[in-house]
Amino acid sequence: MKHLFLSIALFIFIGFSSTAQDEKASFTNKNPHQVLTLKENSFFKEQPKNIILLIGDGMGVAQVFSAVSANGGVLNMTQMPFTGFSKTQSADAYITDSAAGGTALSSGQRTYNGALAVDTDTLDIPTILEISKSKGYATGLVSSSSITHATPASFIAHQPSRNMQEEIAADFIGSDIDIFIGGGRKFFAKRKDGRNLLDELKKENYQVFNSLADAASINTGKLAILTAENHNEPYPDRGEMLPEATEKAINVLKNNDKGFFLMVEGSMIDWGGHDNNTAYVVQETLDFDRAIAKALEFASSNNETLVVITADHETGGMTLTGGDFDKNEVSGKFTTGGHTSVMVPVFAYGAGADKFTGTYKNTEVFHKMIEAFGF
Repeated sequence: MKHLFLSIALFIFIGFSSTAQDEKASFTNKNPHQVLTLKENSFFKEQPKNIILLIGDGMGVAQVFSAVSANGGVLNMTQMPFTGFSKTQSADAYITDSAAGGTALSSGQRTYNGALAVDTDTLDIPTILEISKSKGYATGLVSSSSITHATPASFIAHQPSRNMQEEIAADFIGSDIDIFIGGGRKFFAKRKDGRNLLDELKKENYQVFNSLADAASINTGKLAILTAENHNEPYPDRGEMLPEATEKAINVLKNNDKGFFLMVEGSMIDWGGHDNNTAYVVQETLDFDRAIAKALEFASSNNETLVVITADHETGGMTLTGGDFDKNEVSGKFTTGGHTSVMVPVFAYGAGADKFTGTYKNTEVFHKMIEAFGF
């Protein structure tokens, strides 16, 4: 009898485990989104006035095509006419982390894993956001995670470790960035050193908000919009935060007559990869693509904007094992719970987009943007 109960219990456990794995392995998209029809790139000027860089953290080719499959065969990013590949290694490792990967994109230099806009000797490296600000351009950061997380931090902070989130938050003070949107409020207001950075931001003439809704009527001046104590919720629980934040940032930054630089991160594609969860990956990539639409809509409305989409690395060693464009279905498997070393895609559209074709080191994304701006 004891053996019978053990057999039944094992059968039930295996059944539940199999169901859980099936839920992670497959995804059916019940709400596919429409994609834009882009105007011909020939209408754009050669040199951009504005650059919008969108980084899908952990987004390799399999992640992109999983979302393509779940959206009926097309995404906004796959409509972009110029494509390339970025090689993602860091200065000290064949497989990069997000801090070193972000630093390569933000500064044009490879550094050690964990470092934020410092070189291998921990000396500060200027980022494209800082260079743009020094030239009189408006600047902004948007992230679906904490704004102090590795990728957004690599554009504004100079720290030897990505784990120094209170120090990263302090680097926003005095940066003169025009708008930043993301989670991480606790690193500004509930700090071990007792500083209240929200008060310090207000002294620097920032309008500080706890949600996009609170800031809905404000499109001028400097804005700090901290949408969560730590990270925002995964999609769909956070709603349309990322597309709405992208649109908000553009509406604020476009007031600068000289131009602007904006970085938008879809953070949690990476988290879905770490979780080996196809549904998580696909939903985050689809959400990221809706944010991309906001950038492309703006670019299509003028002739002076460059939109670049890439990733810092791939996460999960994802592969696709099945799908159906007509049913918006896709199934996937993973080879690791960590990052991998494979090349990641680069998509470009707008003024200067033709510079982004080919295969190159991740550092070249920075140099190509600097060249496009004419700095």
